[in-house]
Amino acid sequence: MKQVHVVPHMHWDREWYFSTEESRILLVNNLEEIMHRLETDEHYPYYVLDGQTSILEDYLAVKPENRERIKRLVQANKLIIGPWYTQTDEMIVGAESIVRNLLYGIKDSKEFGPHMEIGYLPDSFGQSAQMPMILNGFGIKRSIFWRGTSERHGTNKTEFYWESKDGSNVLVQLMPLGYAIGKYLPTEPEALKKRMDKYLPVLDRGATGENLLLPNGHDQMPIQQNITEVLTELHRLYPEREFFLSRYEKVFEQLEQQLNLPTISGEFLDGKYMRVHRSIYSTRMDIKTMNAIIENKLTNMLEPLMSLAYSLGIEYHHGLIELIWKEIMKNHAHDSIGCCCSDKVHAEIFNRFFIANEKTDQLITFYKRRIVDSIDTKRTEDRLTFFNLRSIAEERVIRTEVITKFESFRLETEDGMEVPYELIQKEIIDPGLIDRQIVHYGNYDPFYKYTIEVRRELAALSYETVFVVSESTPTAVEETTVFGPQLIETKVYNITVKENGTIDLLDKRSGVLHQDLLWLEDSGDDGDEYDYSPLAGDNPITTQSSRPIIQTTSTSNRTVVTISHDMKIPSDLMERKDGRLTNLLKVSLELVIEQNDSTIGLKVVVDNDANDHRLRLCLPTSVQTNISFSDNQFGEIKRPFIDAAIHVWEEEGWNERPDGIFPMLSYVGLQEESGNGMGVITNSSREFEVIEEGGSTLAITLFRSVGVLGKEELVRRPGRPSGIKLSTPDSQMIGTYTFDFAFTSLDGTERLSDLAKRHLTPIVTYNKIPHDAMKLNPTGLRLNASASLLEMTENGLLMSTLKKAENEKALLLRVYNPTEHTIPLMFTKVDFDSFTEVNLNEEPVRDITEVVSNNQFHILPNQVKSILMK
Repeated sequence: MKQVHVVPHMHWDREWYFSTEESRILLVNNLEEIMHRLETDEHYPYYVLDGQTSILEDYLAVKPENRERIKRLVQANKLIIGPWYTQTDEMIVGAESIVRNLLYGIKDSKEFGPHMEIGYLPDSFGQSAQMPMILNGFGIKRSIFWRGTSERHGTNKTEFYWESKDGSNVLVQLMPLGYAIGKYLPTEPEALKKRMDKYLPVLDRGATGENLLLPNGHDQMPIQQNITEVLTELHRLYPEREFFLSRYEKVFEQLEQQLNLPTISGEFLDGKYMRVHRSIYSTRMDIKTMNAIIENKLTNMLEPLMSLAYSLGIEYHHGLIELIWKEIMKNHAHDSIGCCCSDKVHAEIFNRFFIANEKTDQLITFYKRRIVDSIDTKRTEDRLTFFNLRSIAEERVIRTEVITKFESFRLETEDGMEVPYELIQKEIIDPGLIDRQIVHYGNYDPFYKYTIEVRRELAALSYETVFVVSESTPTAVEETTVFGPQLIETKVYNITVKENGTIDLLDKRSGVLHQDLLWLEDSGDDGDEYDYSPLAGDNPITTQSSRPIIQTTSTSNRTVVTISHDMKIPSDLMERKDGRLTNLLKVSLELVIEQNDSTIGLKVVVDNDANDHRLRLCLPTSVQTNISFSDNQFGEIKRPFIDAAIHVWEEEGWNERPDGIFPMLSYVGLQEESGNGMGVITNSSREFEVIEEGGSTLAITLFRSVGVLGKEELVRRPGRPSGIKLSTPDSQMIGTYTFDFAFTSLDGTERLSDLAKRHLTPIVTYNKIPHDAMKLNPTGLRLNASASLLEMTENGLLMSTLKKAENEKALLLRVYNPTEHTIPLMFTKVDFDSFTEVNLNEEPVRDITEVVSNNQFHILPNQVKSILMK
């Protein structure tokens, strides 16, 4: 007899077209009803609270007196909570964000009782290939999701094992029809039978055994009070089946008894049976850019800096950093970071990111200051301290600021050696901006802010201090500016900046010439917040025949080229249909070219005043490949440019066209077997496509401008609207926006993953002067002027983060392997006595002190490892 597990649940979007505050009101009401039913009806055994503890956080902010009541229900296994903090997106949210989402979700769950040990992601827009490994890192062996699979992955069944590249796997119960097929089940026999006759055959076809899952819930749905009557009617209609209230664990207990379940692997981004919204990665790019910036600051800068400070005796404030993580994780829910929301909700999301960014910046400043203030030295001058927060030593050109009252100055090391620098700019600063107490006591003498460039070799995970000494001889500004097309030579490249604003890049190492890089493409967008939709008959507008203003400014260390385009484009879709160009789209590209560096920095500033269009940055290549590679969580993924299903999607009735628009996290590249290629690094947009027209062109989406949440009958997504038809004028992206990238020629001697980590981990500085508006008492520490914590051997492994362990007086180093080869973890410098491998939940796995000492701790391709160091 078929066993039908009816699982009561609610899918709780904290926000969508409605605000968090609106949903909180419903939440308080709904949860009261749920708890009352669980407490008073012994025949109503379970309720699943959507796998996210933020729901409890929202509820208890209103009803703190009910904490013990919730705890009793959780400990009785009636109210099912966790394991997540929020229902995370998987495609454009970083690895550490997903790990912290589980870490804090499980931590919060433990305050109440057991958590649901299932990787429950019922509505994520696609599934990352790395999720089995991440879930296993928390001891989770089971997973439930809906979107992204089809028989193309190797099975037409809804029950299978899903394996990641390192061999981790989870048992999956797919929701082939979504999480809402059991919503508001009717008791009227004819209506109930009509509904179930539609769903049961699909569930039967996918099942490998006798157990079926019928989730009884929906978005913001209150508990179905008459579910007992529904079950009675279902038994009468289908006597050959057994219907009963259940929980997801009961389904898995039955599945785990079955043998020979299929095993499949990879990411799931097929839109055949359910929409995955491949181009949602570029909606409200201003919001997505803030997420990328904050994630990179947290993991590449703040946590390693706090760890360095902790190793020196300064307190590590876990509570402050947890506030930041939770602030951004509230934005990581699929609808929120997807930005398929109403304008009022996007304003709330933006504000959370603003708050998180401010907290991050201020905490970085605080820890830099605590270290520099604690340096014990005979030198009495002001200090300028450099922080290298990477796990490897390197030489960098650092552009920074020095504030002083000196008319001119020199820099010296602690032992008096002069440190050369180049002066870029000098400006006067009002003393009240430094500390209002200065002018309060009648001192109005100005300060000077100097912008300088210093070339410095810095130890790994270190700080180094130099001193600001008064100088009688004025320092001259060493920056020169010219206009027009330019020829620029570095140790790595010959670069030709052409009249149309594109560049030719000759790689001296390989002799490969990349031509016509950095043109812009603007096309109409007749889509919605979920998906790009091209306008029929539209001819994209490009800058290939543009004549921009070109300005080049040079020092001995670097050259900055600014290319300013005025693109004439239509104001809206109607003008685009009529072929009129009445709008001026201003786009400025700033290239930062360093003498010894293969990575060229690129800042793009867009001033947009037009509606319904998409702007992309294009880098043509002659690379002989049809495969792109980009990073995903703790690894790297390869994808073909063109999905073979593009030729049959309409015939097969796909829900959406399988375009070659894909997500990345920090880089994307094209590379031949010889090693030659082209790579793009991002600290903003995480969407790309490779266009095959006369070669392979990397097209990076800068932004999409649309004015509606959902729309029906899109060219690439036929049928009903996604979401609802709601006007969202703020998503037209009217205003000025800045996007941060870098690009590089690849010659086989450098890994793009290494270059991306380097670009996204800038050297940070702290200038200590005798004035600060915020006073601090001394720490009592006596630190050296320079110090280094540890150094990893540069062999392909990357440090994901370095942080203090949650519950131990130890540091936790997380490293991963984005290469195709197994690599040992090796240290050039390390001063710890013991090493323990821990899982992602920071629970001990085994002592590895000896194997680390012998360079025998190996990390597989696309594998992450966490090491506790004491």
